[in-house]
Amino acid sequence: MPIFSGRCYSNVKLVGKTAVVTGCNTGIGKETVLDFYKRGARVIMACRSQEKAEATKVEIEQKCKDMSEKGDLIIEKCDLSSLNSVRQFSKKILDREAQINILVNNAGVMMCPKGYTEDGFETQFGTNHLAHFLLTMLLIPRMRNSTPARIVTVSSKAHTRHGINFDDLNYEKRQYSAAEAYSQSKLANVLFSRELAAKLKENNITGINTYSLHPGVIRTELGRHLDEVLFKGSRRMIGFVLYPFMKTPEQGAQTTIYCSVDEKCANETGLYYSDCVVTNPDRKALNDEHAKMLWEKSMELVKLNDYNPFTASDPGVTST
Repeated sequence: MPIFSGRCYSNVKLVGKTAVVTGCNTGIGKETVLDFYKRGARVIMACRSQEKAEATKVEIEQKCKDMSEKGDLIIEKCDLSSLNSVRQFSKKILDREAQINILVNNAGVMMCPKGYTEDGFETQFGTNHLAHFLLTMLLIPRMRNSTPARIVTVSSKAHTRHGINFDDLNYEKRQYSAAEAYSQSKLANVLFSRELAAKLKENNITGINTYSLHPGVIRTELGRHLDEVLFKGSRRMIGFVLYPFMKTPEQGAQTTIYCSVDEKCANETGLYYSDCVVTNPDRKALNDEHAKMLWEKSMELVKLNDYNPFTASDPGVTST
C-alpha cells in the first residue's frame, strides 16, 4: 500500500443527479459507481459486457441494501472499440435521460498487442481517446442543459513518456510499441480535457468543467496483456516489484470521485490531478498547438466535421 494516497472527503449528495461512467464492471470504475450510488445518483453503467455489468450491479445493490438515499443503477451496452456502439449508446441516453450531470471517461486498455478497433484505429488510441472523444461530443448538448456538470477523463502518468505522432497515429509506418501507444493515448486524454475547457470558454459556455487525472498504480485487470507484449511472467514480476506502491481499486478511484463531486474543485477546469490535488502534467500536455491539432484530427476521424457540440441543439428526451 502506498505511503500517501489522496482521498475525497466530500460528503456531497448526488440525489437527483445523473452520472455516466464507462468501463465500470471492475476496478476503479466499479468503485466510482459504488460511490456515486451511495450518494444517491442515477448511474448509467456504460459497459461492453452486460453480463459482467449485471453481476457488478447486483453486488453493489446487495452491499448497499440497508442504506437510505441510495440511487439507481442502469446498465447500457457501450463497446468503446466501436464508434457505432458509442453512437447507439449516446442515442439511447439522449432519448431517455433528461439530464447528464457527470460524465466519467474511465474505460481503457493498456499495453495490448498490436490491433485495431472496428473502425480501423490502433486499439489503444481508438478505445482510450477517440471513443471517449466521440461520446463527450455527443453528450455535451444535453450537459449544457444540465449545469453544473463535470466531465472527468481518467488518464495516467504514462502520458509523460512519449509524444503523439500525428503523421502515424495508427502505427502503419513505424514499428509498434505497446508502451508507446498507451502513452500516446493517455497524453491524448490530457490534451483533450485541456482543449475542451478552452473550447467551452471560447463559446461562452459556463457550468461545465473538465478534469483529467492520474489515478495511481492500481491493482486491477488493466495489466492483463503484459505477458503477451513483454514476456511470460512479466505481469507477476512487475506486480511483485510495484506491490508496495500499488493502490487498491477503492483508493485508485478517489481522484476520479474528487474531480466528479468535491466542492473544492467546483470552479476549476482544464487541469490535471493526482491524489486529489492539482499537479502539473508533462510539458507535452501543455502544448496548446498540439491540443488544437488533436481536436481537429479527432473531429475528422470520428466524422464530426460539420458538427459543433457547443451550438448544436439538444435533441430532447423522446422516451421514458
